[in-house]
Formats: sequence, structure tokens, C-alpha cells
Amino acid sequence: MLCYAIYPTLLPQLQREWGASNSAAGLISGMFFAGYMASVPVLSGLTDRVDARRVYLFSSLLCACGCFSFALFAHGVWSAALLQAITGAGIAGTYMPGLRALTDNLGERTQSRAVSFYTAVFGFGASLSILLAGAIAASLGWRWAFGLCAVGPLLAGLMIVGSLPPRPPPPAAARKALLDPRPVLANRAARGYILGYSVHCWELFGSRSWMVAFFVFCQSLSGGGTWPWSPVLIAATANLFGPGASVLGNELAMRYGRNRVVLLVMACSGLFTCMFGMLSGMPWYLIVGLSFLMLSLHMGDSSALTAGMVLNSDPAARGASMALHSMLGFGAGFVAPLAFGAVLDAGGGNASPGAWMLAYASLGVLGVLAPLFLRLR
Repeated sequence: MLCYAIYPTLLPQLQREWGASNSAAGLISGMFFAGYMASVPVLSGLTDRVDARRVYLFSSLLCACGCFSFALFAHGVWSAALLQAITGAGIAGTYMPGLRALTDNLGERTQSRAVSFYTAVFGFGASLSILLAGAIAASLGWRWAFGLCAVGPLLAGLMIVGSLPPRPPPPAAARKALLDPRPVLANRAARGYILGYSVHCWELFGSRSWMVAFFVFCQSLSGGGTWPWSPVLIAATANLFGPGASVLGNELAMRYGRNRVVLLVMACSGLFTCMFGMLSGMPWYLIVGLSFLMLSLHMGDSSALTAGMVLNSDPAARGASMALHSMLGFGAGFVAPLAFGAVLDAGGGNASPGAWMLAYASLGVLGVLAPLFLRLR
């Protein structure tokens, strides 16, 4: 995960250095998720045919290659966008295939809780990526931040291959079409969790991609007072609230009903996101505290949605189910940062409080409407 959040952390600096518009800066963020979305059907689907550890190792090498190449060859919007896409493709082959490797080694009774802890660690990885990227860039420059963080996925690939036992898939899975989503979509219960996860990712990744930039804007307003923390530190700390919220959300889902908890958290998260952009002129401690709450709400349904998909999927097609789940989720993650930047530009630019308010509302509106749609369906 060390390569995951480097660009969003350094977005304000790179946007200034390359003279990029908000839409172009959002495009670079979105290309990470575009690479993820394009590769995850193949890489996750392959876990129905080959040992998930092999997919994980290949993808770790691809992620490291994309991140290290960014350090060497990124010189503007288009080169950065291409290399972000390669890095995102590498992450695609570690997240869901890693989950497959985990669940293949566990009994059904322990899978839900294991999935919640696994997805929660995503938040810790994101926070560590933000902290390291900010610290290394401040000391050595942004290219060193990308180059040194590329070591992370290399170590991860070796850890998975060296520590997990081989788990070849059942022979029947090899006869299934690799890129055929129809059996997954025919599963109504799994389909609902997949659609819910897409809305979750729209809010989460759109918000994460622009969070540091929003804090930089808030600091520039004279009414906000003196900020004792840097925007990078605040964003990293906010992400640390996500793992606990994710585990808690799944525990509540197991106790009180998965559908009920997911829909409630999704609606609350959407409403809160719509209002968050109005806070730019508020005191710093209010903005920081509410950002922690917003990230907690974003992550509150994450594990419950993914665990619901795993528990309701056909074991022989679990890799395909994870592929579609992740593809649609991170596909929303591709569009969200770009849409956020476009709304920001259309609303008056990143120096306009009204533009930030509209941009955050563009993220939250789906979270407000999705529970109604899913309930009706």
C-alpha cells in the first residue's frame, strides 16, 4: 500500500510544478483507478484458475515498476497519468487476490470477521503511504518519495509467497469464462453488495484524492486561524480512523443485520459529505475533527459490503465476484476525482469556497440517493 496515496498527498505541489488545471490534476488521480478497473477483471478472475499467490507476486512487481517509473519519467500530466495507471493495475492484483488468498485458507465461519480486518488494514496502508510520501518529499523531493515507496510492494510480494501455503483452485473453475460477469450478476444478493460498494468507493476515493488540497485551501483563508498541523499529517491521521470504523461497521452488521446497517451508514455518509465543503472558513479544529468523522463514515460500510459479497458469492466463482466488485468500485474511484476537479473548475476554481462546496456535494449526493434505490430494488 505504500504506493497508494503518494500522488494525492503531493497533488498541490505537482499541480503547481506542472501548471495543471484542477480537471487535469483530477485526471491523474483518476487514472490510478482506471488502471485498477481495467486490470482487475483479469487479475482477480485469474484466481479462479491459478494460485492467488502467483497473481499477487506478479502484481506486486507491476506496482513497484509503475511507482519507480513515476520517480524517473513523470514530467507532466500525460506521463504521470500513464504511470499512475500502471501503479493502479498493480494494486488491483494485490487487493482482491490477497483477499482471495486469505479466505481460501479460512473456514466459512471466520471469513466475515477476517474480511473486515483485511479491508481495515487498507486504511492503515493508506495512512502510512500519506505520511511517508509527505516526509520523504519534504526532505529529499517528490521523486524520491515515489522511488523509495516502490520498495513496499516488492516486500509484500515476497511475504505472501513465502508465508502462505499453495492453494490451487478447483478443476471445475478452469472451465468458466474468465471475463463473463453474467453468473455474478445473476446472484441478486451479491449484486446488491457490489452496487453498494461502487457508491462507497465514489465517496471514499473522491474525498481522499482531494483532501490534502482542501486542507491547503482552508489554511489559506484568514478566518481559519493558525493551523498547528500540516495538511499531510491531518489527512494521514483522518485515514487512521477508517480501519476501526470499518471493523465496527461489520461487527454491527453481524449483530443487527447487514442490509440495515449498510443502508444507514451509507445515507449518513452521503449527507455528511454534502455538507463538508461548507466548512472551509471554520476554525481549524472543527474542520479537522469533522474530517475524522467523515472518513469514519466513509469506511463504516466498507467491510460490511465486501464481507456481504464474499459470503453470498459462489465459491467456484469467488474470484469473478471479487473482480466485478472491485472493478465497479474502483471504476467509481476513477470517475470521482475527475468529476470533483471538473466541478471545482466549473464552480470558480480551487480558490472559491462555493466551488469546494459544490464539489463535495457531487460526491455525497450518490450516498444519499443510493440507499433509496437499493431499497426499492
